[in-house]
Amino acid sequence: MIVIADGGSTKTNWCLINEAGRKIYFNTEGYNPYFSKGEYIVQSLNETLPDHLEREKLTAVYYYGAGCSTPSNKKIVADAMKQVFTNAEIFVGHDLLASCRALLGNEPGFAAILGTGTNSCLYDGNDITLNIDSLGYFLGDEGSGSYIGKRILGDYMKGYMPKGLREAFYDNYALTNEDIFDNIYNKPLPNRFCASFSKFLYDFKDSYEDYTYKTIDYAFTAFFEALVIHYPNYKDHKLNCVGSVGYSFRDILSIVADRYEMGVGKIIRSPIDDLVHYHMELSPKG
Repeated sequence: MIVIADGGSTKTNWCLINEAGRKIYFNTEGYNPYFSKGEYIVQSLNETLPDHLEREKLTAVYYYGAGCSTPSNKKIVADAMKQVFTNAEIFVGHDLLASCRALLGNEPGFAAILGTGTNSCLYDGNDITLNIDSLGYFLGDEGSGSYIGKRILGDYMKGYMPKGLREAFYDNYALTNEDIFDNIYNKPLPNRFCASFSKFLYDFKDSYEDYTYKTIDYAFTAFFEALVIHYPNYKDHKLNCVGSVGYSFRDILSIVADRYEMGVGKIIRSPIDDLVHYHMELSPKG
């Protein structure tokens, strides 16, 4: 039995493939090693993995995660996984590689993540060949949920948000400026906190189309300006994207891509189904 997992900063999607080839899906929280250390990962997995998962029978775990881009971060996650899946071979890779394999399979192209965070790369059909660092929550992540959430929070706190939407925001969250500062500067996982408000905007997008369009257009334009246009010959590639933000606002993302003369390819919410297909059908190792 093997398990394949795609881990974002907020949520991890898992798929168990049992001896009969049956696929069993389940979720846990996300484990970005920049925010979640080994002890926390072990504790969370022990508490949230489904009871029916026979861990001792697993032969391999393929975990692709946000933040798993450096040897030290991969080791944090791999060591934690080894404590939970004691008999399995552990593979830890970057979630960007998972996105490439889900979006492009064995074909070369451009792939991006627009979820809680942002990432992008060129892929040769096997490995990532060029990655411009998005610089994470504090310095970049243009186009991401956290980037959009920071703008929403700023507009709310400064009084720039349309009056009716601002009232709806308070009705939903009852947050004062002091509460927001406390969540961002004093509590763990500020990136998740900010990213959560992109869903609020999606929920109210039909009632406040102008504000939604301007906010999302601003974010996706920043994504192109900070990252996409700096890839060589970017117009020769299609924009392939995975992530809840890119998928939820794919109509605006397509408009911005067209503005930069870039065609749009595959846009999906989650890579897990296509990633499972890759490992079962396309991977050289199966």
